[in-house]
Amino acid sequence: MMPILQQAHDALRLRTSPGIFFASAGVAILFVVLTIAFTDAVDKIFSTASNWIMTNLGWFYILGVTTFLLFLVGIALTRYGRVRLGGDDERPEHSNIAWFSMLFAAGIGTILMFWGVAEPISHFANPPRQDVEPGSVEAAEEAMGFALYHFGLHTWTIFALPGLCFGYFIYKRHLPPRVSSIFAPLLGGRIYGPIGHTIDVVAILGTVFGVATSVGLGTLQINAGLAQLFDLEESGVIQIGLIAIVTVMAGVSVALGLDKGIKRLSNLNIGMAVGLLIFVLVTGPSLFLLKGMIESVGIYGESLPRLAFWNDTFANSGWQNTWTVFYWAWTITWSPFVGIFIARISRGRTVREFVGGVLGLPVLFSVIWFSIFGMGAFDIELNGEGGLVERVVDDGDIPGALFEFLGHFPFTGVVSFIAVVLVVIFFVTSVDSTAMVLDMMASGHEEKAPIHQRLFWAVLMVVVAATMLVATGKDGLDALQQVITVVGLPFFVMGWVMMYSLVRGIREDLGERPEPVTRQWPEVHSAEALAAAEGLPAPEVVVVTHAIPEDEEQEGPEADGQESARAEERPADSK
Repeated sequence: MMPILQQAHDALRLRTSPGIFFASAGVAILFVVLTIAFTDAVDKIFSTASNWIMTNLGWFYILGVTTFLLFLVGIALTRYGRVRLGGDDERPEHSNIAWFSMLFAAGIGTILMFWGVAEPISHFANPPRQDVEPGSVEAAEEAMGFALYHFGLHTWTIFALPGLCFGYFIYKRHLPPRVSSIFAPLLGGRIYGPIGHTIDVVAILGTVFGVATSVGLGTLQINAGLAQLFDLEESGVIQIGLIAIVTVMAGVSVALGLDKGIKRLSNLNIGMAVGLLIFVLVTGPSLFLLKGMIESVGIYGESLPRLAFWNDTFANSGWQNTWTVFYWAWTITWSPFVGIFIARISRGRTVREFVGGVLGLPVLFSVIWFSIFGMGAFDIELNGEGGLVERVVDDGDIPGALFEFLGHFPFTGVVSFIAVVLVVIFFVTSVDSTAMVLDMMASGHEEKAPIHQRLFWAVLMVVVAATMLVATGKDGLDALQQVITVVGLPFFVMGWVMMYSLVRGIREDLGERPEPVTRQWPEVHSAEALAAAEGLPAPEVVVVTHAIPEDEEQEGPEADGQESARAEERPADSK
């Protein structure tokens, strides 16, 4: 079989790993074909599997993400936090502003646009814990707590864990940019064999389906915005057309590369997003929104400890399965893509800088975003004309939530059009950066690949998205939820292994910490003896390293870097 794959690989002028590339592409294409040909059967399979997972393993998803968060905070605070993701003398390539812009655009930009209004108003009308009156002030507070729980620290934890692992094993140990590299401390050389390739194929497929879900949500929102602006029909045909147009735009960005394509679009995106945020703040109930933004931080801080472990045990209403479990399953499927991407743009930063930055800046922006848009939606319902609950909850038009919201502000047409453009750019950057990362995962290196090879991944993602939206027999959003809940399960299992593998890898590279050396005290029975003992100097710490034997020295450029590792016994500065 391998000679056949190699021949196909060469005929298509690819530069990748034939086994991983063709296996991943084949399974994804098979899914598309089977879904179109056997729609009802595929719907039934994913529906049954999704319901079983949500009913019996929802608790595993909840526990997993909270455990990942505690692990990241813990490792950042230990001595491991000073380790650099790269050479010991390496420094970050991108400024903090550029770094944040790319984090935001490739991470959850499309999610904030889609759910910024829809989620708070949904929970406002249907309180998750069913312990407050719908539409009340108490319901608004609970809704804000859940929205920030879903899009705050926990979401970025799902991205940060694999990102940290990728950064360490790719740039510290110089292993291939693949998910299997993270398991090198456990598998050793087997990461290059069938076991490692299986891990990589699963990771690629999960990423394709995860980002396809985001593409699907973005398409629904673009269609809703254009329907409101130009009375454009909301239908499968229109959605396929929109996907095709955005794919062409993403293809142009793919051809331009990281610096000219993704980086420029990301900077434009973050500027437009901040502009939209400021517009809502200035033209809306400014004082109410400012006060609400500060209060939202307190609501989030108060509710986070309980929600982080809440499992809907007593009510068992099923609400958590269709919201929180779906979010975690969806997010973790495309965490390898975001993980490798943020690892690449974070090279040279320390573990502590990485964790603090990835869990800090984007989360802060998410809190501000949901506070402004969520509180603005509550004000419309509690003090204004209303209409959001009717459209989003009663009519089920979640994609149209943002545009219904903007209808209560000045310059509705212009601002709504800008919002559509913003969603499109988020769409493009997500597809572009994912295509780049998928190509890296399939080939095992970061060298620039043939354009048609990267374009293939972009087209494959949007075809999968179109299939889930249009070809399934269910509502598009429902179909996306079912598929992604099933696909996300293996990634949660991998997450637990990642934590162990990372700690083991860093410990092996750092070596064991030497036993502490202390000043030896004599027996003290008087003030004079105490003063004399206090005057004794602390012992000098001796750092012992070992020279590399002559017969083990390497030749070539690497030898120059290792020459400095030759060591001798020397006293460290005593304190």
